[in-house]
Amino acid sequence: MGMIVQKFGGTSVGTGERMRNVAEIIQHARKEHEVIAVVSAMSSTVKSEGTTNLLLEAGELAVQGVPFEVPLEKLEANHRRAVSEAIASLELREEVERWIETELIWLHSFLDAIQVIRELSPRSQDILMATGERFSAFLLSSVLRDRAVPTVFVDLTHVVPEEEAEVTPGFFRRLQERLAMQCAPKDHEVPVVTGFFGMVPGGLLRAVGRGYTDFTAALISAGLGRKKVEEMQVWKEVDGVFTADPRRVPTARVLPSISPTEASELTYFGSEVLHPFTMERVVAAEVPIRIKNTFRPEAPGTVILPRNKAGALPQRVTAVTAKKGITIFTITSNRMYNAYGFMARVFEVLAENGVVVDLIATSEVSLSFTVDRREELEKAMASLQELGQVDITPGRAILAMVGEGMKYAQGTAGRMFTSLGEAGVNIEMISQGASEINISCVIKEEDAEVGLKAIHHAFLEEPQSAK
Repeated sequence: MGMIVQKFGGTSVGTGERMRNVAEIIQHARKEHEVIAVVSAMSSTVKSEGTTNLLLEAGELAVQGVPFEVPLEKLEANHRRAVSEAIASLELREEVERWIETELIWLHSFLDAIQVIRELSPRSQDILMATGERFSAFLLSSVLRDRAVPTVFVDLTHVVPEEEAEVTPGFFRRLQERLAMQCAPKDHEVPVVTGFFGMVPGGLLRAVGRGYTDFTAALISAGLGRKKVEEMQVWKEVDGVFTADPRRVPTARVLPSISPTEASELTYFGSEVLHPFTMERVVAAEVPIRIKNTFRPEAPGTVILPRNKAGALPQRVTAVTAKKGITIFTITSNRMYNAYGFMARVFEVLAENGVVVDLIATSEVSLSFTVDRREELEKAMASLQELGQVDITPGRAILAMVGEGMKYAQGTAGRMFTSLGEAGVNIEMISQGASEINISCVIKEEDAEVGLKAIHHAFLEEPQSAK
């Protein structure tokens, strides 16, 4: 019997009814596979009322020395409501209620301590976030028990050894081996695993970001390997990866498959497919990743599989996406002309201030780059102005066209720019890497939707003679 690692996002387990739906998905999968379930903290359709946000809000209030009870009361109400909705057995329901009460008492004590010292360190922030995944994983394991499914609750809060002092590729290799040992099914039980995977050096948010639950499932899958894991499944609220955001482009369609590189590019430029770290670990282990819809489990979803495994020549363009909230910074200086080291000094300043750059374009006397977090760059302004004149252009968007097959087709960039021109969209910056998998341009933010539709119509709608 093969194995499947199933990851369920916060919205997928956001209510008692949705917990029951997830339990049905797991039960169905158990007919043919061993199953490991990895869960995020419960989240409602209102992002601010999700468990993780409520916990972080409570932490910030504690740091400020003001009452933090309101977000905790919302958290408690959400989970108690889910218990009453999802669990039929009165005895089991009372057991879960007692467990929640114990966790809340500890959580209050922890926040009281933060309120005294007025500091929320990365480690303390991690401890807060871990609470959300413990709640959802324990609750889902109880829902499965209520349905006579043998389960085991696996808390990964302390899986990282104390001696680990630095986040490196070696750290993640060692961690995935530990996770594989701890999460492997025994006696046909379903391990229900917390998406939070321990006290990472420097803090989990800083090391991985908010996509850490996907990454947890990836580490488990990679640690167990292709011989044991047939597929890693990421259950979301959409049918898979689309050729464009269907909310902006009504003609967008679900892709049956994409490559890991395409998925990484789409994620970085706004599509939120998967955290790039996720694909790096799983693809190295040759485990396929399938994205499926929790609310339409019968839909086949999108599989992320290396092209050399899929065996088919990729189409010219796979998808188009847009990333809003972009600001262009341009440094102009005659010292760039026939000089070396100028760009190195610019990026040294950016690195010192923690500035992440998306796109770069240069001429003989100017350097332009884009950022999506302008706050960090404000800290670097004084140092950048010592290097040259700095011009700031806010209110922009990056429009990215992604496809493994673009390298095999002539005229792709020209056709992209022509379609944008015909739609009345002005291009302000252009970027294309040597791999030719992504052609990106910067446009006005208000033109993003028009640009998306124009490129999608030109490359991804019938007639598709240019493929």
